[in-house]
Amino acid sequence: MNDENKKVTGKQKAVIITLLVLFLIGLIFAMRFYKTYFAGNITADQKYFYIKTGAKLDDVFQELESKHIVEDLGSFEEAAAKMDLSTKLKPGRYKLSRGMNNRTLINKVKAGNQEPVNLKYQNLRRKEDFAGYLSKELEPDSSSFIKILDSASLVEQYGFTKENIYTMFIPNTYQMYWNTPAMDFFKKMNSEYLKFWTPDRKKKAQALNLTPIQVSILASIVDGEAIYDKEMPIIAGLYLNRLSKGIRLQADPTVIFANNDFTVKRVTFALLQVDSKYNTYKYEGLPPGPIMMPSIKAIDAVLNKDNNNYLYMCAKEDFSGYHNFAETKAQHEINARKYRQALNDRKIYR
Repeated sequence: MNDENKKVTGKQKAVIITLLVLFLIGLIFAMRFYKTYFAGNITADQKYFYIKTGAKLDDVFQELESKHIVEDLGSFEEAAAKMDLSTKLKPGRYKLSRGMNNRTLINKVKAGNQEPVNLKYQNLRRKEDFAGYLSKELEPDSSSFIKILDSASLVEQYGFTKENIYTMFIPNTYQMYWNTPAMDFFKKMNSEYLKFWTPDRKKKAQALNLTPIQVSILASIVDGEAIYDKEMPIIAGLYLNRLSKGIRLQADPTVIFANNDFTVKRVTFALLQVDSKYNTYKYEGLPPGPIMMPSIKAIDAVLNKDNNNYLYMCAKEDFSGYHNFAETKAQHEINARKYRQALNDRKIYR
């Protein structure tokens, strides 16, 4: 082989080596590019990723690492920098799926494409219970909600008082974003309340000589008494009979509420002595507010009450959850004695 051929062969080798080096560099770059943007990086440890209002990019990185949301934090940080996440960071609750890549999650956050929360609440006794539930489902803490509910000047603008504001919240399922401010939540619930009280419901309330708020307060007592929905209209009719005759409601659930002891199974003479506007054994008419968040079924049971002549009720002695109803005091005393004896037999004294 002459010198010229050797030179050609040398040049070919150099070209091949250069191409190989370029290929390897390209392959490394492609692999890094793929890992940064398209390779699965989200773990199965968390169902949702939360970004708080006012959070910075470093807060996001810390959350990703502390909750082990990503396998490789470095690749996410690189993708976040190149995709300009820091200037388009949107708070919210973002749904995760195992194997999701960095690019998909970052685009979700930049677009604010968050997963709404399904708020489903009912049978909550006190405003504090409600605020506690909301703080677990939404970003604002419980004090933010309590501050609104306890603001007399604010709730009065919506036609309520601090005592009866609880009637504004109609138990149902509502979709809402996790980072919804407490006041926005309140306004949304007010709009739902106004939609709930249709002209037909208002007309029925007026026929009972009650306001929607009063209907809800009575419904909360019906809810407290009735275990079975089919008894609700009967109980509602009974209490409306007592109200129309000026007879005290004497509803045990109101006494339990007034004593703030929900472990009570037997209302005793000592409990009846509590001096509270919620004690319907001491005070006539409806209490100033609901004793629990009234259900839709209880509200409609009041509006569509059973037309009966009952004035008294007592839990059945078989502890079935049903009640014995009576029109006269004498019949009621017979029913009450049976129930008291059943409580004594079971050694239930409070």
